[in-house]
Amino acid sequence: MPNRPGGDLRVPPGPGLPHGLVVPAAELRERFTRASGPGGQGVNTTDSRVQLDFDPATSEALTPEQRDRLLAAFEPRLVDGRLSIAAAEFRSQRRNRVAARLRLVRMLADALAPPAPRRRPSRPTRGSQHRRLDAKRRRSQLKSGRGPVGRDPGGG
Repeated sequence: MPNRPGGDLRVPPGPGLPHGLVVPAAELRERFTRASGPGGQGVNTTDSRVQLDFDPATSEALTPEQRDRLLAAFEPRLVDGRLSIAAAEFRSQRRNRVAARLRLVRMLADALAPPAPRRRPSRPTRGSQHRRLDAKRRRSQLKSGRGPVGRDPGGG
């Protein structure tokens, strides 16, 4: 497993990360607490909830550009400069550790991806403009011929 608990965090190559990213295990901090919710007899005795903390401002794995991009992207989520991710959806501490690490990998990959290029609006071609206007003229003539039929002045 590439992101096993306790080891280095590996972000696979992708947009903005041509060679991927490896965050050393020393830069990650895991804390364990009791999780609420189902768990049977062990729910009050096992610390299965995992809180994974990462400090992008002091990370040695990031380039200055990546650090700036992460700090800007995560600014609303940072608590004392640290990004904190909690996982408590599983009963097993190990599975929660893996879930928290995968969530961090996904967040780092999304934040380090460059923004999508702006859309450049295109203009219709001259031929398509003429075809559209010709179709409107034909439709208008068709509809104008549907009015009430006038009375013939000579007949009765």
